[in-house]
Amino acid sequence: CVANGVMDLNEAPDASAGTGRLESLSISGFRGIDQLEIPRLGRVALVAGKNGVGKTTVLDGVRLYAAHGELDAIRSLLMSRDELTTYEDENGNLVDGPAFEGLFHRNGKDQVTIAIGPLNGGPVLRIAETVGADGRAFDVVFDGRQKSYTEREFASRLPLLNQWLGQNEESSVARCELLGPGLLRNTDLARLWDNIALTDHEALALDALRLIFGNRVHRAAVIGEARGRRVVVRLSDHPSPLPLKSLGEGATRMFGVALALANCRDGILLLDEAENGIHYSLQSQFWGMVLRAAEMHNIQILATTHSKDCINGFADAASTTPDIDANLVRIGWRKGKLRAVEYSTEELETAAEQNIEVR
Repeated sequence: CVANGVMDLNEAPDASAGTGRLESLSISGFRGIDQLEIPRLGRVALVAGKNGVGKTTVLDGVRLYAAHGELDAIRSLLMSRDELTTYEDENGNLVDGPAFEGLFHRNGKDQVTIAIGPLNGGPVLRIAETVGADGRAFDVVFDGRQKSYTEREFASRLPLLNQWLGQNEESSVARCELLGPGLLRNTDLARLWDNIALTDHEALALDALRLIFGNRVHRAAVIGEARGRRVVVRLSDHPSPLPLKSLGEGATRMFGVALALANCRDGILLLDEAENGIHYSLQSQFWGMVLRAAEMHNIQILATTHSKDCINGFADAASTTPDIDANLVRIGWRKGKLRAVEYSTEELETAAEQNIEVR
């Protein structure tokens, strides 16, 4: 979702400008998911469910779909999950690399195919495992275009350790970004800030910090060089700027999400365990910021959560912005199959009032 261009904050985006928005989602044969269908995602969808049910896998699937199954995206995903194996390179040396078999949900099958895409029309990403004379390989097909990779080719290039999948403006690949459960690294925070520095988009990041510190927040900047670059924040009651991360996990998380929103115009933002680091009393304000930015910048957002406070805050924010298409999707097992159940804003409000569990 790292965009090179800058959109006027007051300019309403074209609803059709995004490249890759999913109105619905079907995933089959991918990692821990044999088959899952989500009939409606909306502009902002919060995905809930028990541990191990596949919430993060849904985000991973959308991540690969938005990247059209590009090799670097596949490798980056596997490396970020520490899914490694040992290969023999062209010189006969043993090297470590990403284990592409970790992509597939085998369910007892020798050869399997992944399919990720919308339910009704639109291109579908397919990744099919094959076995030939040269050993294992896989074919990636998207919108009529096919690429094939052998296991050796897959391991031959230096793995990408960076989980960020930003594309340049000329690429046809949809801009998509993932913020994991942990905090962003200083290098990522600095790069995202660089994209909006000295523009009106700084206001979104600063306003996110003001949700915690109020009007004490004056300015932010990036200082240092190379790997030592870091974000500092100027508070009105401190004589010198403070490192962002010294202000706490909540401030760093809030600032990181706001930076990603400012950088993800006309793209897709994925938030894993969105509630992490954010106090329950700020959940409604946090989601209000996310919903408004999603509408203003034409961003589709998929987020996961374990938290009832997060769901209640999401419902409260959605009820005050009824013009923004937001819904909760709970995924879970029913009669041996993975199912998705959608809750509207009204149903979430009722559940909160009556203390009904929807996680």
